Amino acid sequence: MTDFEASRARFDLPQGVTYLDGNSLGPMPKSAVERARQTIADEWGPMLITGWNKAGWMNLPGQLGDRIGRLIGAPAGSTVVGDTLSIKVYQAVASALELRPGRKRVLSDNGNFPSDLYMADGLLRSLGQGHDLKVVDPEAVLDAIDESIAAVMLTQVDYRSGRLHDMKKITEKAHEAGAIMIWDLAHSAGALPIDLTACNADFAVGCTYKYLNGGPGAPAFIHVRPDLIDQVRPALSGWLGHAAPFAFDLDYRPGDGISRMRVGTPPVIQMAVLDTALDAFDDISMEALRARSIELSERFISEVEAGCKQVELASPRDPQARGSQVSFRFAEGYAAMQALIARGVIGDFRAPDIMRFGFCPLYNTPEEVSHAAAELCDIIATDGWDKPAFKTRKAVT
Repeated sequence: MTDFEASRARFDLPQGVTYLDGNSLGPMPKSAVERARQTIADEWGPMLITGWNKAGWMNLPGQLGDRIGRLIGAPAGSTVVGDTLSIKVYQAVASALELRPGRKRVLSDNGNFPSDLYMADGLLRSLGQGHDLKVVDPEAVLDAIDESIAAVMLTQVDYRSGRLHDMKKITEKAHEAGAIMIWDLAHSAGALPIDLTACNADFAVGCTYKYLNGGPGAPAFIHVRPDLIDQVRPALSGWLGHAAPFAFDLDYRPGDGISRMRVGTPPVIQMAVLDTALDAFDDISMEALRARSIELSERFISEVEAGCKQVELASPRDPQARGSQVSFRFAEGYAAMQALIARGVIGDFRAPDIMRFGFCPLYNTPEEVSHAAAELCDIIATDGWDKPAFKTRKAVT
């Protein structure tokens, strides 16, 4: 039986705060400070540049990739960590297009994270070869997949509503049409069971600062299906994706396997923190975590709807059709969220009117969920949001 009390004890959660925003930025593991200190004081300090060899810094991208791979159903040697999610999206789309040279269209949906759409559109414009990005409603994705599509690029869990795509069904349809399938797991890795191998996904990318708790700006990851890895030409030919980085050849030769998807120098301190953050999953069953997540989200929906008639559920009602978050619509959602945060319950807001709450069984409890629901209902019932301070938009919402 999964011990969620033990996993909660791993995190440094501020007293008096109910944190329901781990789908945006995970909380700090208690071990992060010491691990960062060790990396700085015991490795960088005395070892200086020899730390790349003595402390194994250069191997961290692959080691972390394999640890994340276990959580997303990817075999060892098929996932690597480094750079940002936007970079990894660019790599995946560029590689997919080269694998389907006779096709000119990338398909996505309007529930995708906008940055993914920006990166794909920017790449297609730069190519200047007549490619286009087709964006449809999430419900229309399956019908839009045909033989004109080079690549299908989707985020598994909608960042606004939490709607969950059927990864296996969509991947199968993409392959039937001869398209390459790219999944963004930013809002699902570490939150629910994923089996990239069983789904036969071609590419997957994701960030590590949400449910994986790697800290602000933690590096992203990319997975390539093992039988495709050596066919993939990295469009971003960074020096660490070279077959022999320290030969300093003037001509680029891609490295063997997933190493070719490395680009720049790894952020060692951030990777060290991510490494210790992943320890929280060592004794966790993803199936048990998913069951607990549904329990928490169902409790939240039930209690909010029972106590607050002015809000509208923006997430799928069926828990199997959503990820580990719940969203409610409210006309003054931004102000209501600021009022909630002022009371020590932290969620976030997504324009135009969505209040978003993430549930992470590693540290969230049923009692916290009930407390959050009660505070939200009280704020709505008493117009507790109706203050100028709560209506002033901040840089980060």
